[in-house]
Amino acid sequence: MKLELFSYNLPKRSIAQKPIEPRDHSKLLIYNRPTRKIINDHFYRLDTYLRPGDVLVFNDTKVFPARLIGHKQTGGRIEVFLLKATRGNHWEALIGGKVRRVGQVISFGSGLRCKVEKQFPNGIWQVGFNKKPSLVMAIAGKIGETPTPPYVKKITKLSDYQTVYAKKVGSVAAPTAGFHFTKQLLAKLKKQGVQFEYVTLHIGYGTFQPVKANDIKKHKMHAEYAELGKRTVQRLMSAKKKGRRIIAVGTTSVRALETVYRLPATDYSRKGFHGWINSFIYPGYKFKMVDGMITNFHLPQSTLLMLVAAFAGRKEILNLYSRAVKQRYRFYSFGDGMFIH
Repeated sequence: MKLELFSYNLPKRSIAQKPIEPRDHSKLLIYNRPTRKIINDHFYRLDTYLRPGDVLVFNDTKVFPARLIGHKQTGGRIEVFLLKATRGNHWEALIGGKVRRVGQVISFGSGLRCKVEKQFPNGIWQVGFNKKPSLVMAIAGKIGETPTPPYVKKITKLSDYQTVYAKKVGSVAAPTAGFHFTKQLLAKLKKQGVQFEYVTLHIGYGTFQPVKANDIKKHKMHAEYAELGKRTVQRLMSAKKKGRRIIAVGTTSVRALETVYRLPATDYSRKGFHGWINSFIYPGYKFKMVDGMITNFHLPQSTLLMLVAAFAGRKEILNLYSRAVKQRYRFYSFGDGMFIH
């Protein structure tokens, strides 16, 4: 399947630079797959399109300020973008600047420093810190900067780039479909009888990287850490057996659910799931767990767009995107939402 099949034109004015206030006042496009019916509404009316017994599955990952500004031994400024802790005090990271070499020692505030140890072929570096990962993340929370999506000019505060239900620290990017939810909307849905479940998938740098292979089947996803608790898995399986709708909030929740559901039941039903996943979902994939999806409008030729196209159909999604552009929907991280069911 060719990469060019997932292209579309988007004017710059359609790219949202900041969230709507309040968040649940963003637009909501509802698409019914069996009937192909399209409704234009607002997110705060999501309860209109859900019913008692529906299960909303959220990704409760929390973004940490992964961009650290440090200084080399020569005094020059250098940037280290933390990707993931690997083993011991070692991390994979991106390093900005023209002069980067193995052996460099980089100092940050609060007594934190690292040594550049190795460069990998994909442009990622291994660095070793003088503190364990939990302390590195705690210090990054104080002195680090929020990673900015390449299409957003500036994020004024970290809370703008965090869901209201974020809990487990570990992502360098946010599960942006969850931005539309407010505490008031969640309370309304819970009172309506909608069941909430939470999974964790720590989003890595791969979410920012474009697909370069002309044949998308040759694209390799970066591995990301995911957790589904045992009781969460059991409740989801019970709901599925009863025919209740499983509605994933965001593509990360979709990938976590579909990955785990494909495993032999004995692997996760007794103890849940804790591990790394790199599932790439594109048209032709047969969904086994997810019945509905709440998502944003994604970048052309992105793996996120391909996943949504797998769920609703490539031509159908591109048609919906074209309509959304004409109707002044806002695109990408801080943009409007879709509910596909």
